[in-house]
Amino acid sequence: MEFLKLALFAITRNKMRAFLTMLGIIVGVGAVIAMIGIGEGSKRASIALIQNMGSNMLTIFPGSGGNRFGPMAIGSADILLESDIPLIKQELSESSVVTATQQVQTTRPIIFQSNNYVTQVQGTGPEFLQIRGWDMASGRFFTDAEVRGGAKVCVLGNTVKTNLFPNGDDPVGQTVKIGGGGGGGALPFLVVGVLEVKGAGMFGDQDDLIVAPYTTVMRKVMGRDKIQRIIASAQDGKADLAAAEITALLRQRMKTAPKDDDPFQIRKQDDIVQMQTQQAGILTALLAVAASISLVVGGIGISNIMLVSVTERTREIGVRRALGATQRNILWQFLVEAIVLAFFGGIIGVGFAMTAIAILQKFQVPAVTETWAVVLGLGFSGVVGVVAGFLPALKAARLDVIDALRYE
Repeated sequence: MEFLKLALFAITRNKMRAFLTMLGIIVGVGAVIAMIGIGEGSKRASIALIQNMGSNMLTIFPGSGGNRFGPMAIGSADILLESDIPLIKQELSESSVVTATQQVQTTRPIIFQSNNYVTQVQGTGPEFLQIRGWDMASGRFFTDAEVRGGAKVCVLGNTVKTNLFPNGDDPVGQTVKIGGGGGGGALPFLVVGVLEVKGAGMFGDQDDLIVAPYTTVMRKVMGRDKIQRIIASAQDGKADLAAAEITALLRQRMKTAPKDDDPFQIRKQDDIVQMQTQQAGILTALLAVAASISLVVGGIGISNIMLVSVTERTREIGVRRALGATQRNILWQFLVEAIVLAFFGGIIGVGFAMTAIAILQKFQVPAVTETWAVVLGLGFSGVVGVVAGFLPALKAARLDVIDALRYE
């Protein structure tokens, strides 16, 4: 306690110098906590976006080898069949798969009266809502009977609704036209429902789409007779098992030789989450290392000021030694002073970081305050204080008493 009182007295005696000395620690600790907060916030936001696209969802698409998370090679090979879906449901529903459905996708202009908007047109089955974890905002989704009959009905995403019905009219029951392919004319589709707002996803605005029966989109809009991909939902905790079983089932159906690569790829949401987590972890570590350089600079500043302080207080040291203070007493006096400087700088740095994160959150920047980052910052500032203050404190402790008393 005596050393702490001496340290506080020395710091308050030169307030401006003490503050400028602490500034490097303040900036360093604040930067470390803020950078970790931004990195962790970005990781959580990315994972939330991926999970928002559909929990436990698997996507099966043509193509072998290459980057599993790159372009999905839609249309590169017509190897997936409509009959694969009932096969998957029949064989795997009890072990790993909840449900599955066919899917095709294209981009077409959508017309309603004088409004024209180009968007993504997805053809799929009634299981789409369950697989994607999506609900209806109004109206209904199309039925299995409408899929089998190739009905010209559709469901709008919120972004499409906003662009086609800017006055806020209810689109349910209205007829929109979807541009055909190969020079064909636009086809009228009855709007039967509007999807709830989903927000941004990994591949852009999830609400910027129209969903219709895959049979209608595939044959009447795109002019093709094969599906492009399959989406499926795995049972909780069984995504890996579902992927393995689907792979074995499709290889058997396609009569793929054991030595040959899979002619298709399966993308799991869990894989993307793990990849994003690893990338975000590396980014957070790099940001923290870059910010910690400020702490090192702050430590050098403390060491420099403590050396100056030892020189200025040489006579004081001599008097204390003459009155009975040991070398250890002098060592601890200056070491505690350096630690207090660093610790106070760390406390102010934590406040600075929390304020910065709060401001970033107001501007919708994904940033969070991590408790472990605060503890790390304060701990690091204490270590910097010990390291920076040790050599000046050792110099003070080793001063010769007679020379110190003579010092002017």
